[in-house]
Amino acid sequence: MAHAVNRLSRFNVTALALGLAFLYLPIVILVIFSFNASRLVNVWGGWSLRWYVEFFNDRAMLAAAWMSLRVAAVSATLATLLGTLAAVGLARGERFAGRALFSGMLYSPLVMPEVISGLSLLLLFVALNAERGFWTVTVAHTTLTMCFVTVVVQSRLTSLDRSLEEAAMDLGCNPVKAFLLVTLPLIIPAIVAGWMLAFTLSLDDVVIASFTTGPGSATLPIRIYSEVRLGVKPEINAICTLVIALIAVLIVVASFASKLSSSQGESAAPL
Repeated sequence: MAHAVNRLSRFNVTALALGLAFLYLPIVILVIFSFNASRLVNVWGGWSLRWYVEFFNDRAMLAAAWMSLRVAAVSATLATLLGTLAAVGLARGERFAGRALFSGMLYSPLVMPEVISGLSLLLLFVALNAERGFWTVTVAHTTLTMCFVTVVVQSRLTSLDRSLEEAAMDLGCNPVKAFLLVTLPLIIPAIVAGWMLAFTLSLDDVVIASFTTGPGSATLPIRIYSEVRLGVKPEINAICTLVIALIAVLIVVASFASKLSSSQGESAAPL
């Protein structure tokens, strides 16, 4: 029996190693080749920061990157706010009229093809005679990512012990104050995770942004896609490496903030 367990353990380790290699080996290769001095992306020519310098001298690419960061930050913040409110309504309002319809409409973007979402939003903006640009892309990304935030926050809310809120109300807190002082600190990690998910989904989106953007407001993924169609330039590797570094920094900061808020929430819960 012990021998069988050891064999199973080695199999699991091997499978995990192969899975991680399949996921992360292409990223490692991309990062290494971003420091390639050669103009050919598949020929190693020595270590160099040449393509990072090229990127920071490329005004069109910098403008697209700044556009993507602004859209991602604003849409993630709006999606987190609206998604958290929707999650609270679904988790705390089990019996309100139209809950099933509201839940279905909220979760439908999760399974709806992005082409349909992008086309429908384009038709909406055309009907409203809205000028396509920063705000149309931001609204579209908020619509796309809000449902993901709702799923993350709602799963955390449903796992919480509601007796903590009830105890706070028994001690004199009204429902709003009990939520702010007891529940909110406990769901901060889920809110942070939802914001990060919304931010990365917005950075990654090409389809919906291509429908809702306008002249002079192309996002970074659209710009990269238009460049790649003509051939992969080493500069693209440098851009992708910087995006990976940004996401890694966000993960570390969010992890630290989540641990800090969790410890604060646990220490405040008995009060």
